[in-house]
Amino acid sequence: MRSDYALYGVAIIFFILTGIVLAYQVELKELWVVTTAVLGLLFVGLGYSQRAKPQVRAAEPTPPALAPTPQPTVSEVVVEEKPVTLAEVAPPKLELTQVKGIKEKRAGQLKAIGISSVEDLAKASAEDLAAKLKISPKIVGKWIEDAQKLLEKS
Repeated sequence: MRSDYALYGVAIIFFILTGIVLAYQVELKELWVVTTAVLGLLFVGLGYSQRAKPQVRAAEPTPPALAPTPQPTVSEVVVEEKPVTLAEVAPPKLELTQVKGIKEKRAGQLKAIGISSVEDLAKASAEDLAAKLKISPKIVGKWIEDAQKLLEKS
């Protein structure tokens, strides 16, 4: 059972006690009402502080706002079939996670700042990236070197 639920339960008990004290003639009624109400609010606050935190996911970068383009109508669409030759087939695109030291989370951060491929990383400035990611330029420099080596191999 989550601890915030237990704390909310205790708060409800104190609020019920407040209602009971208000309903009956009790000596020091004002003290009882204030005490139980304050304790109820205290436990509500404690329960709120112990609630489950939402999981934060790395947001996918949104493309910059472009002018709306008109959607083509059926009559405007022309399909040209062209045979594909081996020379036209592009080599497989290198992923950022293929660079030594870059995992999924860091790749998401790089994509969020505009580095979406190994080619982009190889062309980037180590100092600029380090400042944006708030990490050491030395680490970013190693990434860039590794990205350049990967590009040379492919």
